[in-house]
Amino acid sequence: MKVKAALHRFKHLLSRRFFIVLLILLQAAFFLFMIFQYSHLRWIATVLELISLVTAFHLLMREDQKPFKLSLIFLILLLPLFGGIFYWILHFQTSDSGYRKRLDRIEQNLRNDYGKSEKTAEKICAEMPEHQRLIRYLQDARRFPVYGNTESVYFPTGGEMLSRLLADLENAEHYIFLEYFIVEEGIMRNSILDVLRRKAADGVDVRVIYDDFGCFLTLPPKYDRKLRSYGIQCHVFNKVLPFLSSSHNNRDHRKITVIDGKIAYTGGINLADEYINEKIRYGHWKDNAIRLCGLGAWNFTVMFLQMWQFLSRTNESIDAFLPKDLPNLQDDGWVQPYTDSPVDEEPVGEQVYAQIIESAQRYLYITTPYLMVDEAMLSLLKHAAKCGVDVRIITPSTPDKKVVHFTTRSYYRDLIRAGVQIYEYTDGFIHAKSFISDDTVATVGTTNLDFRSLYFHFECGVCLYRTSSILPLKEDFLKVLERCRPITEADCKANLLVRLLRSICRLIAPLM
Repeated sequence: MKVKAALHRFKHLLSRRFFIVLLILLQAAFFLFMIFQYSHLRWIATVLELISLVTAFHLLMREDQKPFKLSLIFLILLLPLFGGIFYWILHFQTSDSGYRKRLDRIEQNLRNDYGKSEKTAEKICAEMPEHQRLIRYLQDARRFPVYGNTESVYFPTGGEMLSRLLADLENAEHYIFLEYFIVEEGIMRNSILDVLRRKAADGVDVRVIYDDFGCFLTLPPKYDRKLRSYGIQCHVFNKVLPFLSSSHNNRDHRKITVIDGKIAYTGGINLADEYINEKIRYGHWKDNAIRLCGLGAWNFTVMFLQMWQFLSRTNESIDAFLPKDLPNLQDDGWVQPYTDSPVDEEPVGEQVYAQIIESAQRYLYITTPYLMVDEAMLSLLKHAAKCGVDVRIITPSTPDKKVVHFTTRSYYRDLIRAGVQIYEYTDGFIHAKSFISDDTVATVGTTNLDFRSLYFHFECGVCLYRTSSILPLKEDFLKVLERCRPITEADCKANLLVRLLRSICRLIAPLM
């Protein structure tokens, strides 16, 4: 047994993960060594400090880094010997211009095609004038149509979603598309994989995309090859390379399942056992998901195909994937699926949240695992509460990232003083990302209320307008509230050192 354990440890040391982390650390160490080795020479130190000063002015003049300006400038001026030069090394090493052009070209082709099925929003905006700005923004500015003839079902837990998902996968006839940030070997993954293998053997087109960073510690190396050996097509998003690079920031954080273009799932639930509470890490894992059946599922098909063409460098026509024999469903409100990209300089997820906050008249209920927002979003939340809107936010009591949770709590006092009610979920960790307002509008998706999710990641979600799924979402929020601890202003009191650390954390929050 001892020999076997030793061999296992040795194999782990030789793994791709170990070498990637080691090489990145060695690069960082070499960079710092070279800086400090020659910084005793006054002229070199002066040059480095001048580079940092020029870099700070450069960032101050840029219009495309507003949320990150103060954070970057603070760190560069705090570390003038290597802050500026380090910024430029990463900047020139990782340009996303080619990245952006490829995605733009693919998106334009796909959007032109699926624009044929785009439904007018005139009737919906007339019936719901309070939400017409959000509907118009997503449909006209971002080309995400709003759909009727779609049934939406809300799942308050990962276990409930999984049982329905497995049944839908079993009924797939033409194709199955899955795109997830985290995939981990275990009960959930294995039960899904069993179905995928059988369906692929039966001739169903099965495709999987997973994020390399999200699966860095959860999947064995070359897992994509294993899937291909089962007849499942697979691509890995943004492979983690052994180089210091800002491109590692851009992750595919989306959670999408599409079946025959008729059924789609999204929400916060990844394909790992902690999301169905078969594996306990931080107590009970609270999450949620939405299932769409009908016309609205098509938009998720387009999202997946866009990412697939980007990764595979192919150019498929989407006509072959158009759903056939869509069910004629009873009126159940409207749905508007959307996605967000870090390379198009359009913060779609942030705009969706902002529009829902601004339109709220009676109540606004929010669940989020992280609460790190800029002053504009903070101002919107405070203003809504001051205008008499019942604003309630649920965050976790048990953190999965301690520094992020420490920073989240730094926002409590400002919000509470404005009238926002803050609650912490005490049964474990809440990972759900949802907004509900006035029984008429809601969104469920993958976007956290933090800078990384709002600006660096590929995200997705669905806006729900007067659908039958909004009431179960609201009821679930109120049930969760019973298992939460209300935070008072007295709970936010802290000594001078803690207040100082929280202020620093808030300043550098965009870089976390």
